[in-house]
Amino acid sequence: MARSNINEKYSALRFADVGTLQKRMLAPIEGYEKVPVVSLEEAVKLLVKIVPKVERNVFVVKQNCQEPEDGLTTDESASIMLYTYESMPHEDSLYVKLNDTLQSEQRKNLIPWFLYLRLILTALARLPSKRRSVFRGVKENLWADYPLDKIFIWWGFSSCTSSIG
Repeated sequence: MARSNINEKYSALRFADVGTLQKRMLAPIEGYEKVPVVSLEEAVKLLVKIVPKVERNVFVVKQNCQEPEDGLTTDESASIMLYTYESMPHEDSLYVKLNDTLQSEQRKNLIPWFLYLRLILTALARLPSKRRSVFRGVKENLWADYPLDKIFIWWGFSSCTSSIG
């Protein structure tokens, strides 16, 4: 399989990775908002044992966003790029590890993620708002699982796209 086909396959997984969603209410995520905003290198130091090759991946994404055009700092823009960075194997990708932890009932496991969460959430909040339709791919019909009269909280980040196909 050509390299671009591999990237497309795993990128598609990021858009359709519903996985096992929590149906129970989880405790709110608290504490990350109290940590300082730090460089991306500093933000991932506690993730080295959780996310393989994270320091190398930080180097790569920072090289690719030296002068961000989105009004963000290099570290803020690179934190978003790092989230989308696909590792091999797929299960080693930061977004897979982060979303698994966000969806876990073991809230204490989020503590090593606090500096990264603070940085990426600061970055996302600073992006300019745009009104548009976006799509999230799901490979199954979820209507029966999520009735309109109930409240569900989606604990993971969701990758979306502006077009289908």
